[in-house]
Amino acid sequence: MADDLLRIPLPGTHPATPAITAPGEGSGYWAGGPSVAVDDEGTVWLAYRLRRPVGDGRGYAVAVARSDDGLAFTEVARIDRAVFDCDSLERPALVRRPDGGWRLYLSLATAGTLHWTVVALDADHPKAFDPATAVTVLDDGPDRALKDTVVHASPEGWEMWVCLHEVGDPARADAMTTLYGRSPDGLAWELDAEPVLAPGPSSTWDRRGTRIAAVVDLDGRRVAYYDGRASAAENWEERTGVAVAGADGRFTPLSEGPVGSSPHATGSLRYVDVLRLPDGIRLYYEAARPDGAHDLLVENSPLPT
Repeated sequence: MADDLLRIPLPGTHPATPAITAPGEGSGYWAGGPSVAVDDEGTVWLAYRLRRPVGDGRGYAVAVARSDDGLAFTEVARIDRAVFDCDSLERPALVRRPDGGWRLYLSLATAGTLHWTVVALDADHPKAFDPATAVTVLDDGPDRALKDTVVHASPEGWEMWVCLHEVGDPARADAMTTLYGRSPDGLAWELDAEPVLAPGPSSTWDRRGTRIAAVVDLDGRRVAYYDGRASAAENWEERTGVAVAGADGRFTPLSEGPVGSSPHATGSLRYVDVLRLPDGIRLYYEAARPDGAHDLLVENSPLPT
């Protein structure tokens, strides 16, 4: 498995620069949860979540920004959590629809509960999403929270990987697994009953949770970057692992420890997203900085030869 890792670009291997900085200083201030897409003109569009500490707003907004080079971004739109009457927003998913339009998936924390739902907004342009058009696409009842979607769309159909929290037992509500779903239109989803990525019997650093953050085809394999945590104390401060899909679509981790972490503060490095380049890939991710805040970083990584 160590040889397999040599052919996968890993976050933190090359210099990274801030694409979006945290909205404040210190623990609990985050810019991150990135989702990236490109239009026909080559403009790079980035959706991301902004967060303040618990008690001061949590995930208070999702923003959309544009870039000509995929490195320096300018915010063009923002959606505030207040318009949804929810406690928090989490990682968005920005998707180019097969018909040329755009869709934005938002994860909403149901007010006063541990429950989450996912809604979708459609628009003709990435800066034109209207919260009034949101439709609920995932709601699995009060004991199952679904959030943090990864969505692929093609003319042949839609795929989703989504984080599941079993919140019926509050003591286990932070634990994470990842489900897989299919849809003909990206709105009506059929989710598999069993996870495609879950902590295994020998899990250590990721024994409390495994949340897929990105899926990409590399070197003839379907590779997932995923967030892992060892305990409830690491909630919100996950590190990154990689896993490879088998013929049944289920993912197997390639290492016994994280492959991506920050050298600062808690070591958190999470929510990796991937943009393919002609000579490699570009990684976008959220990482802890020395004061404990999280910045959204971008890193160019050539494909190993």
